[in-house]
Amino acid sequence: MLGRLLPSGRARIVLIALLIALLAAFVFVAAKAWRDTLADPVVRRTSVMLPDMAPGADPVTLALISDIHVAGPDMPPERLERIVTQINALKPEAVLIAGDLISEKKLGTKIYSAEAAVAPLAALDARLGTFLVPGNHDHWFGWPDLRRALAKTPVTILENDAAQVGPLVIGGLDDEYTGHDDIAKTRAAMAKLEGAQVFLGHSPDSLPDLPEGSVVLAGHTHCGQIKLPLVGAIATQSRYGKRFACGRTDDPHGTAIVGAGLGTSVLPIRFGTQPEIWLIELRGGGSRR
Repeated sequence: MLGRLLPSGRARIVLIALLIALLAAFVFVAAKAWRDTLADPVVRRTSVMLPDMAPGADPVTLALISDIHVAGPDMPPERLERIVTQINALKPEAVLIAGDLISEKKLGTKIYSAEAAVAPLAALDARLGTFLVPGNHDHWFGWPDLRRALAKTPVTILENDAAQVGPLVIGGLDDEYTGHDDIAKTRAAMAKLEGAQVFLGHSPDSLPDLPEGSVVLAGHTHCGQIKLPLVGAIATQSRYGKRFACGRTDDPHGTAIVGAGLGTSVLPIRFGTQPEIWLIELRGGGSRR
């Protein structure tokens, strides 16, 4: 009776082969996920013409990063220090950080203090400065603590405020996802300054609510973080779905440049996406190249 229940020799071979194939597939997926998660950021480059940039003004190159999500196991402060060195080597004239400095994910192996999380940012070296807006995780973690820690660094915080950055005016929107953004207040602050206007926000979802032709630099979507073959990104955390989900989108309403971020949220893994640094050249119609 027992012999009839056991698979035949050929069936056993097929079963073993299937188990080996499943194990190999698991190992491949796990290895790719960890490689995608811990890879050095890919540098993406693009150029945007700003009609309101002063004729003849030299182009300005910005480095855009977002979603750092300092937390173990994938983004300890030591890894962020290495990424800061990589950014400095690119020699941007300004660095823009589109929120989510830290992570409180339950599957993280270590949650760092606000001071430890932001300390590596003090080494960013750009002649026009470093500018930052809060993200939803910054508010959830404790934005007052992060703000106090950032005050010990040269980073300029923009919370529905604006800053003069060479020939540019950067309008920094507080986090749209948690309802902290105030477009009217930000635009009023920008109107007091002179230069070509660019918006920095954590989420790209503000773009349809901005003046037509606006440029918004953002993060938040992680480009999906987990992107499956044939299926694509399983989630973007955007109310517009995949409209502004990743990379540069020249939308009828304006231009959104959305980075994949550096760290991870919820799950400490990436799959099918990689960390990104965007180098964005902003120039006017009469700019010298």
